[in-house]
Amino acid sequence: MTINLEAFTDQPFYDELINANGNARSYARKLFNFIKKIDPEALEDRQKGAELAIKQMGITFRVYSKEEGSIDRAWPFDIIPRIIPLKEWVQVEEGLKQRVSALNLFIDDLYHDQNIVKDKVFPAAVLKDSVNFREQCIGVNPPQGIWAHICGSDLVRHSDGNIYVLEDNLRVPSGVSYMLENRLVTKRVFPELFETYSPLPIDEYPDDLFDTLASLSPRPGDKPEIVVLTPGIYNSAYFEHAYLAQQMGCELVEGRDLLVADDDCVYMRNVGGFSRVDVIYRRIDDLFLDPEAFNKDSMLGVPGLLRAWKAGKVALANAPGAGVADDKVVYSYLPDIIKYYLDQDPIVPNVPTWRCMDEDSLAYVLDHLDELVVKPANESGGYGMLVGPASTRAEREKFTRLIKADPRNYIAQPTLGISTVPTIVKNTIEPRHVDLRPFILSGQETKVTTGGLTRVALRKGSLVVNSSQGGGSKDTWIVDA
Repeated sequence: MTINLEAFTDQPFYDELINANGNARSYARKLFNFIKKIDPEALEDRQKGAELAIKQMGITFRVYSKEEGSIDRAWPFDIIPRIIPLKEWVQVEEGLKQRVSALNLFIDDLYHDQNIVKDKVFPAAVLKDSVNFREQCIGVNPPQGIWAHICGSDLVRHSDGNIYVLEDNLRVPSGVSYMLENRLVTKRVFPELFETYSPLPIDEYPDDLFDTLASLSPRPGDKPEIVVLTPGIYNSAYFEHAYLAQQMGCELVEGRDLLVADDDCVYMRNVGGFSRVDVIYRRIDDLFLDPEAFNKDSMLGVPGLLRAWKAGKVALANAPGAGVADDKVVYSYLPDIIKYYLDQDPIVPNVPTWRCMDEDSLAYVLDHLDELVVKPANESGGYGMLVGPASTRAEREKFTRLIKADPRNYIAQPTLGISTVPTIVKNTIEPRHVDLRPFILSGQETKVTTGGLTRVALRKGSLVVNSSQGGGSKDTWIVDA
């Protein structure tokens, strides 16, 4: 297996491991010296070994298609790790803590005094049309004033070498289990590399998550009852729900396993009768969480759960209503939000963004659809977006109609020169685009994973890294260079 150096030297993108002259960056030299020494067939065998290990370990994700319906697929993984120097990561970590702190203050303000709206820093019209603002949550005071206990922020590196925040995921962010499993698989196929490098550990995440959840318990004590609430086996992230419950030593439950009693406490059915639940790590969207409060037809939630939460008898993570900040239009105001609540400038910047609800921005976007990436405000997984340079005239005409019909629902961003990382493609190593999703836990302490889930676009030239859209993943190493 050979490294296609021409593919790296000819491309206009920043490769994170190989520079424009075709040489390994200083922190990646040992990695590439190691890869060059391995027989090409042996490297291919290691990639196949990783794929076999993934199947044996049962690491899957669920996808949906019109042709095949709902099916489980083995997690796509590339064995060449992504390396980020510790010196750079320290700044990114501080930027993510800053960001999540401001977001929690913002959410709490919106459900109380709405000072940021009164002071005309955040438009009332944006809040009025938010599909994730929950009137049922107005006036609620969650433990420690925190609404988003688990956040996944997507980062990209541009051609200028700088890292930017692409979006924030505050409803039910997923992917951390794959980050953890990627490390285990890499250790199996490249044990020698862990003698050469010492990437910062990530395996403490389940303990950190448990401690964050335990700190929310309404009952003082050493052993709070924590459960992971899943929609069930047909959910795309069910593997992760089961994995995290097992790693934390918690029960994995569905809505039918829980009930809210007359005392407003939540109880879990078990073989011995019922036991009280203190904290629910919910992986169900707001609207399906409680049929009494939201969608009355929901079969996934627990009747009375919102009532129990409001009464302070159970903690919910993330809190209902946190999704008001999980909106790409809200994202565009994050620099202003950080300045308003913290009196600071963002440590990690946003990607420049046009709001289609603004008249001048709308005109610009419609005139430059072939150059921009257009995203709906509340979709995820790479769905519903237009990548202008790769679009057809018919697709651009369709988006023109969609944007004009509901400009509040769309933002546009420049087509970034997203960085690449060397990736095994058949019998060669070529550059492929990547992003990064670190996970931030907010409780009595704020903790950021050392690295995160690197997602890689396996198709040549593609910028779409989502696994549901044909993307894969890599292990992410933070190393002291």
